[in-house]
Amino acid sequence: MDWGAHLDTAALTAILGAGCGWFVPAVVGRLPEPESAAETKVSYAELAASPRIGWWTALWSAGIAALIGAALGWDWSLLFLLPLVPIGVGLGWVDMRTRLLPKLIVGPSYLLVIVLILVATAITGDADDLVRAGLGWLIAGGLYWLLWRFTPGMGYGDVRLSGVLGLVLGHLGWAEFAIGTYSGFLLGALGWIPLRLLRLTRDRTFPFGPFMLVGAVIGIVWGADLGGHLAVGRG
Repeated sequence: MDWGAHLDTAALTAILGAGCGWFVPAVVGRLPEPESAAETKVSYAELAASPRIGWWTALWSAGIAALIGAALGWDWSLLFLLPLVPIGVGLGWVDMRTRLLPKLIVGPSYLLVIVLILVATAITGDADDLVRAGLGWLIAGGLYWLLWRFTPGMGYGDVRLSGVLGLVLGHLGWAEFAIGTYSGFLLGALGWIPLRLLRLTRDRTFPFGPFMLVGAVIGIVWGADLGGHLAVGRG
């Protein structure tokens, strides 16, 4: 991957990411509290009022958006990837602090991604991308549903999020889908160990969402290259 080839894209996507990321705390602060939330849960309003949190969400969004822009360049997939960056930053932050992935954020993300994927597909005319997106949704959603059904530590919010990530990664390609999904599982397994040792989590309240999101970024940015290297190695 030639990182220097798309510096202009990286700069613009970083600016857009930072601008949208700044408003993440405002959105989180307006979320209604879930009725079934634990009494010890940090409220969304408290999260949104954290010192300098807007700067942090803007910085994370800028960095991730720049990575994606540098990796993909001027590509129509940015149409649906860039709006998801601040959404993903917000979800990862909220899940890490509350062990919840708010359905009022995840649910509308489906509509947003589907509409923008349809627009991107209409522009490029590549129907295969659309088919892969649908299959990615089904495979990722089905896999996480099975894990939720038979694994005590998996929350249903992770199942909801998996469908959004499956749509995006599937649209980009099977290598991106495989690397992104596998990376999420691997990082989740590795992340559970220090969190558990430091007593920052319990078996049934593990925040898996942030690891799924980081895995998806790995798939988006490095999936095609890693998939190519693996294919060459097997050959």
